[in-house]
Amino acid sequence: MGRIVVSEFVSLDGVSEDPAGVEGFERGGWTFALNPNGERVRLRGEEGEELLLAENRDSAALLMGRKTYEFSAGFFPRQEGRPIADVVNSMPKYVVSSTLEDAEWNNSTVLSGEVTEEVGRLKREIDGQILVPGSTQLVQTLIEHGLVDELRLMVHPVVVGAGKRLFGETSDLRPLRLVDSKQVGEGVVILTYLCPES
Repeated sequence: MGRIVVSEFVSLDGVSEDPAGVEGFERGGWTFALNPNGERVRLRGEEGEELLLAENRDSAALLMGRKTYEFSAGFFPRQEGRPIADVVNSMPKYVVSSTLEDAEWNNSTVLSGEVTEEVGRLKREIDGQILVPGSTQLVQTLIEHGLVDELRLMVHPVVVGAGKRLFGETSDLRPLRLVDSKQVGEGVVILTYLCPES
């Protein structure tokens, strides 16, 4: 049986929109800072990069919403030779979309049916971790329907002040159990929660 593991970059005020600054959001790029030489560096540092690589390597498949899929499909194939790109490019990928007809990135499948049924089927068919990076709208749906098994938040020490937030309204309380916390890089805290109701 598969486990849905959500992995998200979030700001202190819960914003998950455009962490890398490539989506056109005016406050995007909040996961970076300028070093003394004026170069953009990732706040999560090398240790954070290694943890991202490990969570992808340890996953049986990726599950994404359309926007995250389209960004990733345009980015990772051009990054061949980088360890994380090589892992992501080779693994099975599933994209939830009612508008995307063909998934051209290798090992990709479009899930166009009802989201909870499609994800439930994936959990039954895939043995291992199904990683959900980004994909805010999809994650909100998965949380609402109790389909998330684990939530990993890479909380960045910045208040963005506007933008799409990871957590939307839910029909009820969603209790979580903290199982790990770790600081990496420049004040980035990785919080890992189990979702007991899934």
